[in-house]
Amino acid sequence: MADSRIRRVQESDVDTLVQLVRDLATYEKAPAECRLTSEKLHAALFGEAPAVFGHVAEQDGDIVGFALWFLNFSTWRGVHGIYLEDLYVRPELRGSGLGKALLATLAKECVDHGYARLEWSVLDWNPATGFYKALGATAMDEWTVYRLTDTALDRLARTIG
Repeated sequence: MADSRIRRVQESDVDTLVQLVRDLATYEKAPAECRLTSEKLHAALFGEAPAVFGHVAEQDGDIVGFALWFLNFSTWRGVHGIYLEDLYVRPELRGSGLGKALLATLAKECVDHGYARLEWSVLDWNPATGFYKALGATAMDEWTVYRLTDTALDRLARTIG
């Protein structure tokens, strides 16, 4: 029986996390869009004012999955929530319970800190949608995610000088 556990990310995990994020980008058919470096992730997680947090899934001492998240805020509820930026478990360990354990850890983080919600986005084609629904997650079908990046982001920023 494999020894598995979920724990907070540590500085020594950063290089492994960067590789897992790259693996996720490949899975999501967008490896060229992944520009994460160890230096960027280390600064986000452990810099002067960390704004990103994370947990890792370990099995037999190896990091095999992760959840990276940050706080958002609900103006309607008046409290923070967690936005799960990425959840990933190595393909050979999917179905092992590690993904559920990572999400349960974030749910406990919400409950323990009085956060109102745990949210994330999922690609429509991702087979994990069934897993999320089985946990009781609700697809927010009436909401559409919008994003500004690269040229469009620069162009809008320049409109205010």
